[in-house]
Amino acid sequence: MIDDRVAVDAGSLAMAASDLQREQIRDVVLTHAHLDHIAGLPMYIDDLFATTTEPVRIFATREVVEVLERDIFNWSVYPRFRELTNDYGPVMEYREFKPGCVFQAGHLRFRAVGVNHKVPSFGFIISDGSRSIALTGDTAETKEFWEAANTTPDLAALLVECAFPDELEELAMSSHHFTPRRLAAELKKCDAEVPVYVVNMKPMYRDRIVEQLGKTASRVQVIEPGRVYEW
Repeated sequence: MIDDRVAVDAGSLAMAASDLQREQIRDVVLTHAHLDHIAGLPMYIDDLFATTTEPVRIFATREVVEVLERDIFNWSVYPRFRELTNDYGPVMEYREFKPGCVFQAGHLRFRAVGVNHKVPSFGFIISDGSRSIALTGDTAETKEFWEAANTTPDLAALLVECAFPDELEELAMSSHHFTPRRLAAELKKCDAEVPVYVVNMKPMYRDRIVEQLGKTASRVQVIEPGRVYEW
């Protein structure tokens, strides 16, 4: 969550959002449609259904919208919220974006950059007008993302994924994720001298990943859940 106002992905949004965040967040930007990135979305909208005075805006590609409508908001798993209203009006709406485009979500400007994952997925260059951060989302080795990050003059931080430990490299490669060893090699593509933070670690392997990152990718820090970061 950024500035308690915009969420990037929604895997645990319904469970992790504070009261302030629940009151303020109406813009949710999705990198892709895997369950660990969308699981909290229907429950979040459900919680807000009766009280929200504006729709929750879901920013996603056409492919992701189609998955949500077919598999989640389909009246069998969850209501099709885009068809429903409360006393104030619509409760959910889609805002589709295309690869390479720039769009506004809340007070932030997003540039969508295609990355290398098992399904169509996007990283983002995110700006508040004074500084930017770059977020890979789920990915393996990629090119376009680094070209975008390296040409962002006000880049303040880089957030990268690292899902599996080195001993599960075959699994990581087949599912298009990083291990510490491969992430260390990938970071050589980054020209910017900015803090690097690791996100999206598989919880079961977190301790092992952190240990290996300390040996092979010493420039990175691991994001701590619940901590506020300012860049």
